[in-house]
Amino acid sequence: MRRLLYVHVFVCCLGMAHPFCPSQCTCVFHGRTDGTGSRSVLCNDPDMSDVPVNVPVDTVKLRIEKTMVRRIPTEAFYYLVDLRYLWITYNSVSSVDTASFYNLKVLHELRLDGNMISVFPWESLKEMPRLKTLDLHNNRITNVPNEAIPYLLNITYLDLSSNKLATLPSDLMDIWPPFNGAPISTNVSQKVVLGLQDNPWFCDCKISKLIELSKMSGTLVVLMDLLLACSGPENLAGVPFQRAELDNCVKPSVMTSATKITSPLGSNVLLRCDATGFPTPTLYWAKSDGSLVNNTVQESPGEGVRWSIMSLHGILHKDAGNYSCKAKNVAGKADATISISVAGAISTTILPPGPSIETEPTSQSTTFTPPTDTPTSSITTSTILPRTSTAVVPKKTKTTTISTSLQKGPLKQAKTQQEGNGRMLAADEKSKKSDASQSVTDLKIVEETLDTAVLLWTADGLPNNAPLTVVYSPYDEDDIKRTLETNAGRRKVLLEGLSSGMRYSVCLVATGSAAGKDPCIDFYTLADVEDQSPLFIIISGIACALVVSLIALLVYKILALFCTGQSTASDVEELEKDSYVNFETISMKQRTLNSHPAEFWARRATNDSEQMLLCSRSSIDSQMTYKSDSSRSEYLC
Repeated sequence: MRRLLYVHVFVCCLGMAHPFCPSQCTCVFHGRTDGTGSRSVLCNDPDMSDVPVNVPVDTVKLRIEKTMVRRIPTEAFYYLVDLRYLWITYNSVSSVDTASFYNLKVLHELRLDGNMISVFPWESLKEMPRLKTLDLHNNRITNVPNEAIPYLLNITYLDLSSNKLATLPSDLMDIWPPFNGAPISTNVSQKVVLGLQDNPWFCDCKISKLIELSKMSGTLVVLMDLLLACSGPENLAGVPFQRAELDNCVKPSVMTSATKITSPLGSNVLLRCDATGFPTPTLYWAKSDGSLVNNTVQESPGEGVRWSIMSLHGILHKDAGNYSCKAKNVAGKADATISISVAGAISTTILPPGPSIETEPTSQSTTFTPPTDTPTSSITTSTILPRTSTAVVPKKTKTTTISTSLQKGPLKQAKTQQEGNGRMLAADEKSKKSDASQSVTDLKIVEETLDTAVLLWTADGLPNNAPLTVVYSPYDEDDIKRTLETNAGRRKVLLEGLSSGMRYSVCLVATGSAAGKDPCIDFYTLADVEDQSPLFIIISGIACALVVSLIALLVYKILALFCTGQSTASDVEELEKDSYVNFETISMKQRTLNSHPAEFWARRATNDSEQMLLCSRSSIDSQMTYKSDSSRSEYLC
């Protein structure tokens, strides 16, 4: 490698002293009247198989056309530092190395059309920062990867026509207007020319932006051929882009839970946004400066829908600002912005002369006592952090006291007096806490409804204007407590916003009461009939239907029996009228005849006409009757 470098250096120096042209090339110097000029080299020998290495170093334009060159080697043109136009067209090039265009810092135009390139090294474009024209027309390129997009930002003429491209990355169109969000301009110098015709485009959502661009007019992106057509799928084969309608391709739409939020200093904030689109869009959060927010979660409950939640814990003033929820899919992108304001102010309090009162652990104070012979007032400046659901406690309370006195005696006396007053104040506070814990009694709930209840209490030990706080929440759910401010003289308060059929706990807190000593009571709200489960309603309906059916069946049986009794009596009377035989009695008796075994017989009372009828039938019936010595005929004539 080092030897090759020395050779190139020697060729460069020799070329600068006595420029010469490669044997298979033609060199032309374009001079000017001032003695300066530029050199162009044309190499078009059909027998040339390698890229020439002895091109004059002052060459500005190099053309290698219609040769047998098949490969562009590494650093093939690195010594041509003034090269601005490089045309390697209509050769047999199939291989291009990543470092083939190394050190071409001023190259403006690269044309490789009419070759057999199937994979182009897009990362090689970073060696040509001033490149504006890239012509890859009439090759065999099948893919433009996402990694190529950053290297195409400065390209104003891109020709990918007559290749084998079926799709493009959707993000590629986002680097050009109108998809990059840049304002519409009529400046011709800002126009971008794209050659994409004569490719087997598969018209789906991935190239929806390209299809949309073909339908636009007056944009800064100009298509060389507007008559782009689909090659697939089957239902769109041969359909021009301008008339193609894509199925299942919808740009994202974003909706947020709020547009402006004001939250106390140190609180927790949850921001939510929902997005729809097809394919299902991805979501991410970003601040106004473009930096991404990491503490987020997202989920897709179904195809075409996705939601995301961003959380801010213990917010500070620096967290205020705009937060954007951005949605993106291959069809496009959308965003919505939420503005957050942080509430919290610095207050200044002037205390009267007397004992200093301890500040809470969440305060920072500075006390200044001016030099004087007599006691003076203390000026205290405090920054109080608001009480929120998440406690913010500094690691250390900073208190700075500056005092100067000319007489030590009065200062010591004042200090002793302050200590005594402090002990008295502490004892007084303790007694107040003891009294407050037993001042509220007879806590009870009345007038429960579906969503309200009335709380009653007795506060004999407190003045009527003594502040009280009503704290209530669902039973064993302390994280969703609600509070109401009232005073002891009201003796009742209405609890609203309750849920039906639930158990609640309510406590009445007096100011200064000891922790855990506040009176509390549990109660239930009335159940809503409409809240009953559908299964219970179905079972009740079935049971009612069965009971009604049983009652109807019972009534039917009773009526049937009643009707049967009446019809039996009438049938007997009718039978007596129309019968040939009047059966007065039918009885089974045992009788002994001539010491024969017992036989059963029936005794009938008949008149003469009936007896004649029976006798006429007896001769026939008697032939079918089993007879024995101990039996009698059925009919007695």
